[in-house]
Amino acid sequence: MIARKHRFHGHGSLRFVYQHGQTVRGQMSSLKYIANDRRSTYRLAVVVSKKVSKSAVVRNRIRRRLYEAVRTHESAIRGPYDIVLTVFSEQMATVPAKELEKAITDQLKRAKII
Repeated sequence: MIARKHRFHGHGSLRFVYQHGQTVRGQMSSLKYIANDRRSTYRLAVVVSKKVSKSAVVRNRIRRRLYEAVRTHESAIRGPYDIVLTVFSEQMATVPAKELEKAITDQLKRAKII
């Protein structure tokens, strides 16, 4: 799990990222991001809807795996960004960890966050 200072609080911040952020689309997820000069570190939210899986257990597993994939690259993140990862596929729960990390790293690199 990522530290509290790296999490979003409230829906207003998420709404701002959705309206003004740029998108990098992957095969199983989408990354929306925007630079936030008012903060000193990045913030991350992972959105997994019920359309992906009806089971809360599976949705939470996906969320935990993605938080961990980003946390491992925490030191490489350049500057304060607001990042929202939106998941499209239930496969994220069963994909091997190396593949998942590679997919997230590729999206972060294409967004020039790392």
